Amino acid sequence: MKIGSRITSKRISQMVEECFPSSYIMVDNHPCRHDPSHSVTHRIQSTVVQFADCLLQVQIPHRSSEWHSYLQVFEKMVEWEISFQILAEYSLTEPHVAQAVSEALRSNSALFVGNSMAIRDADMYGRNWTTSNHNAAYTILNSELPYHGIQVAGNRGASGIDGLLSTAIGFSVGCNRQVLCVIGDVSFLHDTNGLAILNQRVLRKPILILVINNHGGAIFSLLPIADRTEPRVLNQYFYTSHNISIQNLCLAHGVQHLRVKTKVELQNALFKPQYQGTDCVIEVESCINANAKFHSTLRKFACLAADNAMNILSRFSIPNSMSNGLSVCKICRMEYSLYRIQLCAPPTSSFVRDGQSKFHREGFILSLYLEDGSVGYGEVAPLEIHKENLLEVEEQLLFLCHVMKGAKISRFLPLLKGSFSSWIRNVLGIPAFSIFPSVRCGLEMAILSAIAVSHGSSFLNILYSQRETDEEVSKRSSNVKICALIDSTGTPAQVANIASTLIKEGFAAIKLKVARQADPIQDAAIVQEVRKRIGRQIELRVDANRNWNYEEALEFGSLVKTCDIQYIEEPVQDENDIIKYCEESGLPVALDETVDDFQENALIMLEKYAHPGIVALVIKPSVVGGFEKAALIARWAQQQGKMAVISAAFESSLGLSAYVLFSSYLELQNADVCKVMNRQLAPCIAHGLGTYLWLKEDVTTDLLGICHNPHSGFVEASVANASQLMKKFQINNSIIRRTATEKQVLRYQLTVNSKDLSSFIKVQEIGESTDDNVLLFLHGFLGSGEDWLPIMNAVSGLARCISIDLPGHGGSKIQHCGSEVATQKPTLSVDVVADVLFELIEQITPRKVTLVGYSMGSRIALYMALRFSHKIKGAVIISGSPGLKDASARKIRRAKDDSSAYSLVTNGLQLFLDNWYAGELWQRSLWEDLKDCNTPLLLIVGEKDGKFKSIAQKMCNEISRGKKSRIHQGAEIHEIVEIPNSGHAVHLENPLPVIHAVREFLTRVKENSTSNLEAV
Repeated sequence: MKIGSRITSKRISQMVEECFPSSYIMVDNHPCRHDPSHSVTHRIQSTVVQFADCLLQVQIPHRSSEWHSYLQVFEKMVEWEISFQILAEYSLTEPHVAQAVSEALRSNSALFVGNSMAIRDADMYGRNWTTSNHNAAYTILNSELPYHGIQVAGNRGASGIDGLLSTAIGFSVGCNRQVLCVIGDVSFLHDTNGLAILNQRVLRKPILILVINNHGGAIFSLLPIADRTEPRVLNQYFYTSHNISIQNLCLAHGVQHLRVKTKVELQNALFKPQYQGTDCVIEVESCINANAKFHSTLRKFACLAADNAMNILSRFSIPNSMSNGLSVCKICRMEYSLYRIQLCAPPTSSFVRDGQSKFHREGFILSLYLEDGSVGYGEVAPLEIHKENLLEVEEQLLFLCHVMKGAKISRFLPLLKGSFSSWIRNVLGIPAFSIFPSVRCGLEMAILSAIAVSHGSSFLNILYSQRETDEEVSKRSSNVKICALIDSTGTPAQVANIASTLIKEGFAAIKLKVARQADPIQDAAIVQEVRKRIGRQIELRVDANRNWNYEEALEFGSLVKTCDIQYIEEPVQDENDIIKYCEESGLPVALDETVDDFQENALIMLEKYAHPGIVALVIKPSVVGGFEKAALIARWAQQQGKMAVISAAFESSLGLSAYVLFSSYLELQNADVCKVMNRQLAPCIAHGLGTYLWLKEDVTTDLLGICHNPHSGFVEASVANASQLMKKFQINNSIIRRTATEKQVLRYQLTVNSKDLSSFIKVQEIGESTDDNVLLFLHGFLGSGEDWLPIMNAVSGLARCISIDLPGHGGSKIQHCGSEVATQKPTLSVDVVADVLFELIEQITPRKVTLVGYSMGSRIALYMALRFSHKIKGAVIISGSPGLKDASARKIRRAKDDSSAYSLVTNGLQLFLDNWYAGELWQRSLWEDLKDCNTPLLLIVGEKDGKFKSIAQKMCNEISRGKKSRIHQGAEIHEIVEIPNSGHAVHLENPLPVIHAVREFLTRVKENSTSNLEAV
C-alpha cells in the first residue's frame, strides 16, 4: 500500500516491479494513474485524512507480524556494517563526510544538500542523531533516536545542478539559521558567481559551504555506463574532469577557504568556522576512482550483512503471522558453581613460590536455565593480572543472578553486532562496559549455548550459517590448528628439547614466552636454538608481555632477525613505542595487552595500529570482554589484512571448546571478507589454545578433542567434538567447591514504637543471620526497599543486608499512639524518622550497623551517623546533601514547601514531583555538625551530577577542617567515589561500580575498627 503519488526512489520502484503481480494499492487524491510501470492493482482516489478515517472505522483484529522485527534486524545489521566500514577505513571518504556533516549539525542549524552524489550520500550514510556518550554499537542499536527537527533543503535546477550555491545563500537568509551547505565540485563551479553574494551586506548568519572535490562528476562512476565506456570518454564527456583551483576562486571573492584531506582535519574544520563567525568554504579532497571503489565495497558488505542475518535468523523459523518479537525464551534462573582444578604446571602469568609443587586454577561455571528447559553453560575464569579477582567477580555474578531472572533472550544476540551490549543496557538495565570482561565473556558463552540448545543447533551454527557453496571453506573450518605454548625459563638446550618434542607430536606453531632471562641476549639465544632445532617450516612466535624497555627490545630484535619469527607480541613497555619498534627493528609485531586495554570505542583506538608492521592481534575473549567485543576486534584485523589469533587464559575445557568454535567462526568470517575484497585467502591460523596441556583436572569428565589429526598431520581441535562437549556438557562435581544462585528474600513487618508514634515497617532481608556485619539500606523519595534488592543480593556474601520502606512509603505505616491522638496524621521530619529507625535498629541487632542511603535516604543516614554514632559503624551517602547552610535560605525554603504542599493538593502529582526533584531536602542543616563527624563516611556521586559532586567535596572539606581541630584524629575514613557515566540515581544507572565501592568501604571500616581495638 502506497500513500501518495508516484515513487521517486529508483530502488523501491524496481522492487515493486519485481514483486508484480502482488496486490499494490495506491491512495492518492488525483484522477490520473501515475503508474508508468503498470504495477498498481487497486487505486483509491482520496485524501490521506479521508482514507485514515475510513480505516479507523473498520474493525481489524490486531496481529503482530514477526517480519516487522526481522526487517528491523536486517536494517540494523546493514547499518552496523556500513558504520563499521566507514570507521575502519581511515582515509577520508565521501560516505564519512556524509556522517560527519550530520553529526556536526546542532538544533540551531539548517542543512542545504546539493544534488547528484551529495544528496544520495546524505540520504544513505548520514546519521539522524547527535554525538552520544554511548559507544557506536549502542547508538546503532538504539531505536529511540533523538529528533531535533533540523530543516533540510535542496533545489532541483534546470540541469540538476544550476544555481545551487545561490539557492543555499538565499535559504540561509530565509531560515535565519546557521546553514551548512554540502555540494559537489561540479555544482560549485556551475555557480561560482554565488560567491559574490556572500559579500553582500544582507543580514544573515554565517554559512559553511562544504565542497566535495573529486575533480569531476563522480556519480557517473557508479552508473552502469562506467562498466562499458572507455576511461578517456568517461573523463571527457561524463566526468567533465577539471583542475580548477577552488582555493583561488575563494581568494578572488574574498571568502575564507580551508582544504582538508583527513578525518581529523575535517572534524576540526567543521567546528572551527562556527566560532569565528565568518563564511567559509571547506574543500574536501577526494578521488573519483577511490570513491567508486569504496561505494562498491560498502554495497557488497551491506548485502553480505543482510544475507548473514537472514541465514542465521532463518534457523529460528519465522512464523507466518503471530509473533513474540525476537524473544527466544525467558530465563528462569542463573546459578554459578565455584570450581578448583589442578594444573600440571603454573600458568605462565603466575608467580611461583619457592617449594610450590601444586598449582590450581579457580573460576566459576555459569548455568543458565531457560523456560523451555534448555540449559546453557559458560565459564568465568578471571586472572588477577587482568585486574579481576574471584571476590569481585562473585559480587557481579550475584547481581546478575537477580536481574536476569525473568529476562527475555533475543534471537538477535548471536549476530554479535552490538546486540549483547544493547541487550545488557535495555533488558538488564546496566551499562555493558560496567561488567567485568571475564563475567561478560562467561555470560555471553552461557546465553549463546542456551540459544543453541533451545533450537537444537550448535554454538557455531547460531553464529554463522554456512551456505551450500562453501564446501572448501567448510573443510577449512572443521578443525582448528593449535599453537603450542612454552615458558622459556630453562637453558637454550632445555627449551629447544621441549619444542622439539611438541613438533614431533604434530604442532605446526610454537609460541615462546621471552623476557624471562636476565637479559635479552639470553632470550635471543633460546630463540636461536629453538629455531635451529625445529626447522624453518614451523611457525615460531615470541611473547615479551611488555617486560622490556625500548632499548632491551631493540637489542633482542637485532639478535633474532634471521630466526624467521612470525611475530613478537608486545615487545615494549610503552605502547606508544610499538610503531617505532616495528619500523626500527624490522620485526613483525602482534598486539595483545594493548588490545586488552580498549574498553570502549575499540575501532577508534585501533586506528593508529593499522601500520603494516602490526601483523596480528592476539585476542583473549575473557580479557577483552566477551565474544561480541572479540568479534569486532577480529573483524577489524581481518579487514586490515592482519591475523586475528584467539588465545586462552588457562580456562577449562568448557571455555576452550567455546574458543575452538569461535576460532572456526572467525575463519569463516575471514573467508567472507577476503571474497568481498578480492583478496587471496591465507592459510588457516594456529590459535593460541595450547593451554589445554596445563589441565591435570577438568570441569567435565568429557575429553576435549584436541589431538593429532592424521589427515593434516597437525595437532588440531575438532569443531564437531567441541560442539558436542558444549551441547552435552556435564559438570564434574568432584571439582566443585560450592554452588550459588539468587538469594532468597525474607520479607516481614516490624512494629516500632518511638515516643508517641507507632510504626509498622516493611522489611526485606537477604544474607546470613549475623549481627557482626549488618547493612541497612534507605531508599529515596517515592522509592521503596525493593529498589535495593539487586545491590543487596550482590553484597549479601559479606553482610546481612536489610532494606526497609521508610515511613510514608511503600508498605510502611505510621500513626500516633494513644486513643486521644490516634486519629491525627503524624508529622514527619528527619528527627522523627531517625528516632523510628534507631528503635528499629535496636530490634534488628544489639551491635552497630552500616547505613546505605540514596538522596532522601542519604540525608537520613547522614543525620543518624552524626546523632547516633554509638550505633552507626559507617554510612554510605549516595547523592546526598547536609541541607541548606544559610538560615534565611531555610526560611525561604519552608515557605516554598508550604506552597508545594498546596500545589500538590491543587495541581496534582506531576508538578509537585518536578519541583521536588529540583529542590533541597527538609530544613534541618547538618553542615555545622560535620566538623564533629567521627563516623566513617563514603560519599558516592555520579560523574554527570555536577551539583552533588560539588556538595560532596564541600562536605569532605568541612569534615577535614573539623578533623584538624580534634586532638585524637585516629584513622578516620571519609572519601568520595565518583561513578562513571551516571547522574543522580547512580545505584540504578550504574550499580556495579557502586557495589564495588560499598564492598571496599566495608572492608576498610572493618580493618579500621580492628586496628582501633588493637590500639586500645
